[in-house]
Amino acid sequence: MHDMLVRLVHLQAAEPLVHKTWEEHGVLVRPCRPYELHLLQRWVRGNFSSKWVSEATVAMSHCPPACFIATRQARIVGFACYDTTSRGFFGPMGVSEELRGCGVGRALLVAALQRMREMGYAYAIIGGVGPADFYRKVVGATDIEESTPGIYEDMLNEE
Repeated sequence: MHDMLVRLVHLQAAEPLVHKTWEEHGVLVRPCRPYELHLLQRWVRGNFSSKWVSEATVAMSHCPPACFIATRQARIVGFACYDTTSRGFFGPMGVSEELRGCGVGRALLVAALQRMREMGYAYAIIGGVGPADFYRKVVGATDIEESTPGIYEDMLNEE
């Protein structure tokens, strides 16, 4: 998996996307709060991987936390982190299977990238990209040549 680069200067505003997820699906996108860390860890572990739990934990160790969540009826249905594996990196991000394709991932992505822009980043790196077409379409991400394996070189295996 390769890395991608996002130019943050002309990033679309997150507010209309966040409003749309609320109006159409009852999903609220907001920063995760420190006292919700255990719930975030449980949800990420149950829906994705323990490696992503580690990254989400690092995101939550920042002040303020570098993690957004999507909630529906007071339950987590998605998350997006930044500044985890390395400064200036976006990810990981994930959405519940039943809400994929509904705009929740788009709102989480843009909200987190908008926060990165507000912090002074001009660009963000999406490391080890899975859905490259999604990132191209939503935020105009471009491939970074020769970026495999990148920062994820010599990653330990789970046993």
